[in-house]
Amino acid sequence: MTASSSSSSGSSSGGSADQFRSIAEIGGDVAWIVDCATILPRYISPSIEQLLGYGFDDVYKHMNEGAAATLLAQPAPLALLCAGLPARLVRFANGDLSRLRVVRRFEQPRRDNRRVPIEVVSCLLLDAAGQPDVLVGIVRDLSVQRQDAARQREADDARDAAQRRFAGMLNHEFRTPLSTIDGAVQRLESTAVDADGPTRARYRRIANAVEQLIGMLDAYLSPERLEQTGGKRPAEHIDPRQLLIDAGAQVSAAGRGVTVELGDLPASLRCAPEGVRLALKVLVDNALQYGPLDAPIALSGRRAGGAIELLVRGFGVGVPAAETAQIFAKSWRGSNAGARPGSGLGLYMARSVIDVHGGILDVRNVAPSGAQFRIWLPLREGAGKNVASDGHTSNNSSNNHRLASGASPARGE
Repeated sequence: MTASSSSSSGSSSGGSADQFRSIAEIGGDVAWIVDCATILPRYISPSIEQLLGYGFDDVYKHMNEGAAATLLAQPAPLALLCAGLPARLVRFANGDLSRLRVVRRFEQPRRDNRRVPIEVVSCLLLDAAGQPDVLVGIVRDLSVQRQDAARQREADDARDAAQRRFAGMLNHEFRTPLSTIDGAVQRLESTAVDADGPTRARYRRIANAVEQLIGMLDAYLSPERLEQTGGKRPAEHIDPRQLLIDAGAQVSAAGRGVTVELGDLPASLRCAPEGVRLALKVLVDNALQYGPLDAPIALSGRRAGGAIELLVRGFGVGVPAAETAQIFAKSWRGSNAGARPGSGLGLYMARSVIDVHGGILDVRNVAPSGAQFRIWLPLREGAGKNVASDGHTSNNSSNNHRLASGASPARGE
């Protein structure tokens, strides 16, 4: 037998082995065929030499001699490829069919002692009598796949580091002025022994707002929080419908009416779930603060081409037209804020989070009253399919959730 030979046993598996060889080599894989009776190779693709530095003659010689010293001095490429074949044949003879097909991954030494990561898929082919005739297999070079995986890990690590730096920046930017406000209001409360009731209540509202914002920083952007999530892969998908349902529960917990329309939202959105949840919470808090107590807050979602929109509609005084471009600026307080508590950081933080996702957060006034905030997020790869049936209406509970009675939200089209 020579490097170019490929014998045929005349068995029924011979034609199958030849077909397998042709198909494997068309696909670019290294194909090999080993005789089950002799445990010697019948055929190995010439490309084995490019992959491992060994040719058919080398492999056949090493396996035919079977000398331990020779194998140790110059390991045969098929030493690992065919490892366990005698045991597989014994198990088959005993009626165990679980090892007819085996897939393994390991590092194979080359002639020059470099190691190549490979995948080996092997399968027993039976003769006309149902007995093992040949072991056929393919060898795939996993070097490119491993390099791609390493590059992806590097990209993921770089992205995670960038997100941590961004979160740390936000934490610092927000915590510094909050600490100043907190210290000032504590001094005011401690020295306001002669202040009237409304003034003391105003101080307490400011202190509560500061505590709420600091709590949000601790929950989402603190170093401890980042350290807890640093060792594990954070979630990358969430059901946007669940985001709206949770936001509706937030409104209900505040004692206000709410309507939630899920529209044709998909079942999955690729994003940083806690970030988008935080942005939506800020918008709901804003609607709660500026809307009348007897008017519901309307939450809705819909597809918008290759993106989704999450809409938060309040029915308050709206945003002064001249201020819509400034409302998301850091520390901006609208002219209609009055004595309401707030630091002007919530909407800035919400837009920052949406910007990181490549999305848009904007606002517009909707007749007859109130403002509608819109989160626009692109649908990236991995998004789920829409599971809602066509024709669902506001009366269909699988498509819309009424968490409290109230008027239907304006669509603001």
